[in-house]
Amino acid sequence: MSIDKNKVRTQDDLNEEAPIDKVENRVEAEMKKMEGSAKKDVAEGLQNEELAKQGDRMKEEGERDLENSRRDA
Repeated sequence: MSIDKNKVRTQDDLNEEAPIDKVENRVEAEMKKMEGSAKKDVAEGLQNEELAKQGDRMKEEGERDLENSRRDA
């Protein structure tokens, strides 16, 4: 049994994202979410309202990115 090289379709041919890239996107989104949460916690401890807002925005952005990566999977 042999493989007909003319019938082989690669991920590049199909314009598909590699599974490792999908995981990488989810990991980056999770990290952004955690970093935003940590930044907000630190800001609250320092009573720095601007930093707390920045942490909230980062956390929300991470959550959106994570939801998008789940939808794309």
